[in-house]
Formats: sequence, C-alpha cells, structure tokens
Amino acid sequence: MRVEQIEKLRGVVRDCVSKHLYSSGIFFADKVAAFTNDPADIYMQAQALFLGRHYRRAYHLLNASKIVLRDLRFRYLAAKCLEELKEWDQCLLMLGDAKVDEHGDVYDTKDCNVMYLDKDSEDREINISAATCFLRGRAYEALENRALARQWYKAAIKADPLCYEALECLIENHMLTCEEETRLLSSLQFGPEDGWLSSFYSCLIKKHDKKSVVEAKFREVEKESCNSNPSSPSIKHTLKNDTDLLACKAEYFNQCGEYQKCFELTADLLEKDPFHLKCTLVHIAAAMELGNSNELYLMASNLVKDYPQKALSWFAVGCYYYCIKKYDQSRRYFSKATSLDGTFAPAWIGFGNAYAAQEEGDQAMSAYRTAARLFPGCHLPTLYIGMEYMRTHSYKLAEQFFMQAKAICPSDPLVYNELGVVAYNMKEYNKSVLWFEKTLKHIPSLSQLWEPTIVNLAHAYRKLKIYHEAISYYERALTLSPRSLSTYAGLAYTYHLQDNFTAAITCYHKALWLKPDDQFCTEMLSLALVDEGRRGIDPKIEFR
Repeated sequence: MRVEQIEKLRGVVRDCVSKHLYSSGIFFADKVAAFTNDPADIYMQAQALFLGRHYRRAYHLLNASKIVLRDLRFRYLAAKCLEELKEWDQCLLMLGDAKVDEHGDVYDTKDCNVMYLDKDSEDREINISAATCFLRGRAYEALENRALARQWYKAAIKADPLCYEALECLIENHMLTCEEETRLLSSLQFGPEDGWLSSFYSCLIKKHDKKSVVEAKFREVEKESCNSNPSSPSIKHTLKNDTDLLACKAEYFNQCGEYQKCFELTADLLEKDPFHLKCTLVHIAAAMELGNSNELYLMASNLVKDYPQKALSWFAVGCYYYCIKKYDQSRRYFSKATSLDGTFAPAWIGFGNAYAAQEEGDQAMSAYRTAARLFPGCHLPTLYIGMEYMRTHSYKLAEQFFMQAKAICPSDPLVYNELGVVAYNMKEYNKSVLWFEKTLKHIPSLSQLWEPTIVNLAHAYRKLKIYHEAISYYERALTLSPRSLSTYAGLAYTYHLQDNFTAAITCYHKALWLKPDDQFCTEMLSLALVDEGRRGIDPKIEFR
C-alpha cells in the first residue's frame, strides 16, 4: 500500500473519531497500525479503542507495545484505561514512580527522561506532566488517600495553570484552607496572555474578604474583552455575562446573606442554562434560606428525572424535606446523596443539620466529624461541632472547635460571632466584646442577618456597665430590625439601669406593643413606673 493511501486512511480514522463513529475508527485504525507498525499509529488505534469504551482492549494493545514505558503518551493513555476500569493501584504503577511534597513540587521522577512522540501537538495544549499529576491525584482520592491526592492536584495546577480540573477538585472538595488557596494561586506561573485567567481563578476560591475587595475582583474579570471580528474592531465581547462568573457572584451573595438577590440571579442563569450544576447548587441553597419549598420541590423533581445518579439530585430532595420540617425523610435522602458521592460536602453537612434540628446530638456530631475529616479545607463542620457543644453547655469544648474553625477560615465573621457567644455564656464579657467587634469588622456588608450580633455586643457592653456604648449598639440594631422585641427590652433595661426611667418606660411600652404578654417587660415596666413615681420623694420617708 502506498504512502498516500496510508495518509488517507489516517485521515479517515481522525474523521470517524471526530464524528463519534468509533467502530469505524477502530476498524480503520487497526488496518493502519497493521500496515505500518508505527508507534504513532498504534497510539491512534488505542485512542480510537479508548473513545469507543473498549478500555481493556486498549490497555492490552498499549501494554503489549514495547514503547509503553518510554513514551509518556502511551503510559498516560494506558493509565487512563485503568482509571476507567477502576484499577487504581495498577493505574499508579503504570504512571511510574514520582514523589511530591506538601507544596505540590514534584521530585525524584524519571518522566523527564522519557520520549514524548507528539508531532501534532498545539502550542497551548495541556502539559502532559500536569495531566499525569492530575490522574495520580484522582487515583489517590479514589483510594481515600486525600492527603496525597491534595498534593498531586497542587502539582497538576502548578505544572500547568490551564489544568482547571485540578483546581476544581481542590476547591469543590474543600481540600485547602483560605490561606492555602491564596498561596497556591500566587505561586502559579501564568503566561503573559493569561492574566484574565489569574483574575478568574481568584473569583473561584473562598470569598470572605471585604465587599469592596471581592467586587473589585469581579470587575477586573468583567472588563477583560476580546475582539473576535477583526473587520469590526469596535465590537468587543467580555466575560460580564459568563455563566461561571455569574454563578460565582451568586455564591458570594448567598455567603453574604443576600439570599433574595442570590435567588433572583440564579433563577435568571438557570433560564439560560438549566443544566449548570454549580449554579443549581447555589440556587437550592438560596431557596432553602428563603423557605421556598415550592421551588425546591420543582428543582428536586427535575434533577431526579435528569440526573438520577448524581448526589446533587438527592441532596435537593433532602433540602425539600428539611424545608418542610420532615427531618426523618430529609436524613434518608441526604444519606443517599453521600452514598452516591462520598465527597459531596453539602450532603454531609445537611445530614448533620437534619439530626441537629431534632436535637439528636450524637448522630449530628458523627456526621459533622466525618465531614471535617473528608473536607479539611471546609470550616463549617468544625463550626457546627462547636455549636452542638455550645447547645449542651460544654463551652470550653465549643471554644476549642470554634478556634479550629478560625484557623481554617480566619475571615468568616460567623466564626467570630460564635466565639463571642461562647465567651458571653462563660461570663467573659471583655473577650465577648472583642470577638463581636471582630465579627463586625469581617462582615462584607451589614444587613439584617447580622442584627443579633449587634444586639449581643450591646448586651456584653451592658454587662460591663458601659451603658452609653450598649445604648449606641441597641439603637444601631433597631435600624436594621425595627420590630425586634429583644432589642427594645435590652435598650429599656439599659435605660432603667441608668435611672433614665422615662426612656425605659417608653421602650418597655414599645416592646409590649410587639408582644403584650411578655413577662419580663411587663414586670420591669411596673418597676420602672414605681421608680419614676418615687423620683423626687425624700428617701427617708418610709412607705407602709
């Protein structure tokens, strides 16, 4: 057979693969390899077999080739076959010996000495070393060695910042703390034309910075533009309406407690792209916070129909039952979600919350501890363990877990709020004031969500007898929530302690207008009226 005919057959194989006609591709690739016995043609045949899901046959073909251990392409494809066959130990053996340190730096590897016969590669394809590092990470994660998986994922993204899968695994599986994520991004070597990607990655990681800082990151990505039509230089396209970027924004709104804003954004996004699963998860979270059980029911029904094997689908069902306070059914579906995907963090946390809602502390603790072990970069399980200890008045243990949560995520205001509450309960009011003030400093934007923190800070100042500060914070809390019984009661009591009976009586009346049968305010109003009546009377007069 002439060379021209061989080239024509190679073109036929590539065309069959591009059109997903894998059986045709396999047939012709087999003939080309038989005619030439060229390593590149054997590799093409193995690729066609792999894409046609003939993993065992593709692996046998590659393994029988004498070049498999010298050409990194052959070795990587053979390892991919073993990944699909779930033979993880053999997959690691095929990838060869290599070591990686905690920072994701690879050493003691022989890969640098192997051939890499890739004559058709493009300038910007993913680095093969990054791909092999990522596959090692996948294998170690499947073998439940999450520490090594984390190191290899780091190595993959450091080897090539375009290896987005590695960063996605690190972020979605909560393998890194806030500081570790920031350090990793700063260590990546982006090309001069990839500045936009660096900005985009910074929007993907945990967003507990000040509102101005986070919004500046979003603006930086949005202003990146591209002129895809040289004939019309004035027409430029930007990432402003990119679904991934908008999903990140929605996630930030949800984290800030702006649930309605988050819900509206995700609803718009899902109209355009109803199968964007990251956006779907944020939409479910916002619907949960808003108590929108109808939306949860519709979302869960659609997800179970479209993705019956995904953990997200059954998590949505669990959220629906949690929202309508049917916690037993909720636990059943959260449990199903964890059995389908043991690395799906929201399901583990939901599982624990469903137990905690019925004050079944031991089972809740068990779920939270599992989540804390599986997701070392997520501070929420540790935070919830602390909350459970605080519920049972084990304040010292609660404080220890809150401090652990703070070490994992030192910028989450909720952690500081819980530290303030536990200090208040231990009657350490100075420390309580310190933690509550730190909470307010870390809040991205002050909203009604944080009104209890301000009230608690006012209570702590009142306990310290710094009444003017207490009154200031009570009044600040009322600007956020003008119909709060506890705030009016606290403010009235503070005025009462200052002997400002007129102001105290006014605030007691406002509190009783909100809840006429409140026992504390009723009794204290009576005392305030008596005290006001005695004002100006000679204290030596004895009343009988």
